[in-house]
Amino acid sequence: MLDAVRLAVGTLTVLPVPPPREVGRHTWRTALTLAPVVGAAIGALAWSLGWAVEQASDSALLAAVVVVATFAVVTRALHLDGLADVADGLGSRRPAPGARQVMRRSDIGPFGVLAIVLTALLQVAALDVMFTASATVAAAIAVIGAAVIARAAVTAACRRGQPTMSDGLGSQAVGSVPLSWAVGVVLLAVTVTVAAAAAVSTDAAATALIAAVAALAVGELWRQHCIRRLQAVTGDVLGSVEEVAATTFLVAIALL
Repeated sequence: MLDAVRLAVGTLTVLPVPPPREVGRHTWRTALTLAPVVGAAIGALAWSLGWAVEQASDSALLAAVVVVATFAVVTRALHLDGLADVADGLGSRRPAPGARQVMRRSDIGPFGVLAIVLTALLQVAALDVMFTASATVAAAIAVIGAAVIARAAVTAACRRGQPTMSDGLGSQAVGSVPLSWAVGVVLLAVTVTVAAAAAVSTDAAATALIAAVAALAVGELWRQHCIRRLQAVTGDVLGSVEEVAATTFLVAIALL
């Protein structure tokens, strides 16, 4: 269990934790099950900093930027990097082997830059709406909920039966989570998010439910598209799933 905690925290955050003594599929299974919990901690930190900045500056936009920046810094921008690599690979329009080769390059191409910029803008714009129009608790639920649901989407993307490569981060993580575990993690993440929103109002709970379902559905559709084009779920694909799901959740909350 301790190895799984170290793996989850060390992989999903920038915190300097001791490396796990053993990393296998069992360790990855437990670590990915804990991913939404780590997401909740990241979301709580991001919202706290955003709230403090909003109180000090009376600027919802500045608070939104701080939240998005915190997400990037705390996660070492790992998910944004994955999104950029996938965007470059898909944008190359090469067959799967060639697209994966593009994704392995250390530089970021125009499609990757565009993907990062648009994702950051969408997240900042959605959070600006939340900090401007919502009560403190509602904004907190939106930020923390996005982090939790997005990582539940990653856990679901690592369920058994997914094609992966023989090397890289995804080689052991993908396929390590039994389907029943993945379903349980997703249901628990949605239930906790909706229950927290219900403390605000029934309308907030309904909005959280719709946003969570939309985020998970879009994340799943994105994963399926990546499999069709890349013929594998790689570590970069997992990062892109997280960013797509988080952005969908925030935009849905803002629209609703």
